[in-house]
Amino acid sequence: MWEALQHAGWVTTLATTRWLYGLVLVVHYFALFFCIGTIVLLDLRILGIAERNQALSALAEQLRPWTWIGFACVAVSGFLLFALEAADYAAVTPFRLKMLIVVLAVISALAIEWSVPTWDRAAVIPVTARLVALISIVLWLGAILISVEIPALTGLG
Repeated sequence: MWEALQHAGWVTTLATTRWLYGLVLVVHYFALFFCIGTIVLLDLRILGIAERNQALSALAEQLRPWTWIGFACVAVSGFLLFALEAADYAAVTPFRLKMLIVVLAVISALAIEWSVPTWDRAAVIPVTARLVALISIVLWLGAILISVEIPALTGLG
């Protein structure tokens, strides 16, 4: 299955067209840092470190569309980059670990999104909210760090 994807015509075009490949890389990295940046900003607000003068719900409402637009761009561009060496990436443990961490980080982001209205109504942000925000930051940092190490550990990328 992965071999077929890797050898599809559009994947070959992407792999052999330098400007197109470069564009996908730029979109991927820009969207990645944009998406994670908005998530971490909300996490830092929950922890009481950033934007303390703004209501939690208001900040979440402002960041939500940008976070998910960024995430959609990351998902599409990431899939395109994965397709270039799909069989190789799918077979290595560091890439699988990265995908697991990303899934857990997205779940934590969704949990935060759904819980913000409740946490905002509380007199003090609950300890569980702070713990979830801290876990979110650690997961996103872990996803970035393992992404950086995949080429070093596997020779891919």
